[in-house]
Amino acid sequence: MAKKYFTVEQANRLIPMIKREIDQLKSIQDEFDEKWNVYHSIKDNKTEHVTTQTGYLFKLECQLEFIEMQAQLHVSNIQNSGAQLKGIEPGLVDFPSFKGKKEILLCWKEGEDRIAFFHYPKDGYEGRRPL
Repeated sequence: MAKKYFTVEQANRLIPMIKREIDQLKSIQDEFDEKWNVYHSIKDNKTEHVTTQTGYLFKLECQLEFIEMQAQLHVSNIQNSGAQLKGIEPGLVDFPSFKGKKEILLCWKEGEDRIAFFHYPKDGYEGRRPL
């Protein structure tokens, strides 16, 4: 897939979808963490529970794999739009763009209503500057 470049307006139109996808990812992460902790508490117990709960452990492993596939779907939805997901806690997304002839990344952080910052690719989030 070719790299997509955005105007500020195009990136701003994607923010509602990005917010929904990130909210879903956070929910999925919470569910994964809960099941992961249960799974490891049983496996790490090293008692007869591991052998008596093999079926339950297998079910948890399957659920964890399914949750991972769900998360990948939401990540793909963001990536397929051309945006670059950088983090979910807090939500952080970059949109490739140009400022003059220089490539920049329009930068959106969860809690912001619109794109108001950019940074150069080599600078990362720490190099955010107002548009």
